[in-house]
Amino acid sequence: MSSSLRSVLIPQHKKIDSLALITNIWRQKTIIFSASALIASIFAAYAFSVTPEYKVSSVLRPAAINELDALNRSEVYVLPPGEALVRVGMALESYEIRMEFFRSHQKLFEGFVRPGRNLQQAFEEFNKKSISLMLSDKDKVDSLSSYLKLELNYPKGIDGVSILNGFVDYAIENERDHISADLTVIINNRLKEIDGRLAAARSSYDTWKEARIASLSESDRIRRAQLQDELQGLRTQLHSLNSNRIAELNEAITIAKKLNIMMPASPTSVGDDAHSGSVSMRTEINNQQIPLYFMGVNALEAERTVLLQRKSNDFTERRISQIAKELKLLESNREIEVLKSRVNDELFLTDVQPLRAEKARLLSVNKDMSNLRLVAIDKEALEPTSQVSPNRPLLIIGGLLLGLVIGCAIAFFRVIKHTLRESKL
Repeated sequence: MSSSLRSVLIPQHKKIDSLALITNIWRQKTIIFSASALIASIFAAYAFSVTPEYKVSSVLRPAAINELDALNRSEVYVLPPGEALVRVGMALESYEIRMEFFRSHQKLFEGFVRPGRNLQQAFEEFNKKSISLMLSDKDKVDSLSSYLKLELNYPKGIDGVSILNGFVDYAIENERDHISADLTVIINNRLKEIDGRLAAARSSYDTWKEARIASLSESDRIRRAQLQDELQGLRTQLHSLNSNRIAELNEAITIAKKLNIMMPASPTSVGDDAHSGSVSMRTEINNQQIPLYFMGVNALEAERTVLLQRKSNDFTERRISQIAKELKLLESNREIEVLKSRVNDELFLTDVQPLRAEKARLLSVNKDMSNLRLVAIDKEALEPTSQVSPNRPLLIIGGLLLGLVIGCAIAFFRVIKHTLRESKL
């Protein structure tokens, strides 16, 4: 009690003995203990009437590197352990995922449903008051100290352990499904890209093949036409030469007959006596060409007869046989035949082996993430050994202390009142 209050209640000329005050208060111990018992009883009744609440928690940590090694070595999807932990944490904190779990496991949440509330309202209260997620320092995501802690407060009669562990498993499985879906989409997109590039290579090859066959065929036709033209020209030339030779022979025969040159002769022998009966031979050496008629009528007519009987002049020109050989070779182009007879054109595509290898690798990637360990469950939710609310011992002790305080206050004011009454007398 302050000195000002004491000065009002107690006259200045009278002082209260502290020992006497304590003694007088203690004499009213019945009131003090009764108040303490009453308040403690009220608190105890409240503590035992209120539905107990319990708390469970689960702690998640980054998975070991080897757990995600197969996924990361695929070179399709890279997921460090720290990022995997963050993704699972986002799933645990997701309103949508919590709602899905709540709807799919309604039997577990029957205790949260109150009369007059629908399912949505019950979930809203559960989501706001009952479940909470604690994250480690974001700067320590990849360190050993990183973790996720999920806590659940629930009243008696509810299987909180099954709810929390089930929700953790549900969120992890949901994230596995997302990763599997993402992996499938990425692989399918890359396969489509590779198939497109392979199709472009096939189209390019088909275009080249058709162009090559057309080019070879056209080249053969041109060469065949050129050879036929050359052959016709040569035969025309030979026929003309043959006709000219026959005309030349006819003229030479006429001259030889007039000169009476029946046998081959020379210009110096023309004036010799034809009746001498002797045969003379002369050798003449000069640079002048001897006229054809000196061959004599017999030789000239023999040559003319042969030329007139000749059916073909081809043998007289070596080039004609060469042309015939080339025309024979052009009857079949082996390169065209090989190109048309190819059974598997895929073998002849260029620069596609890396694409095929990549396609084979992508097709071999395991897209089943059901066994993928995204996080390490450091601590699962376990059945609590005690309730967190209400704290019965604390409430009872608090009620006793409050009762003592109230009882002492009542006794004190009674003593003061009695003292003031005596001082007036």
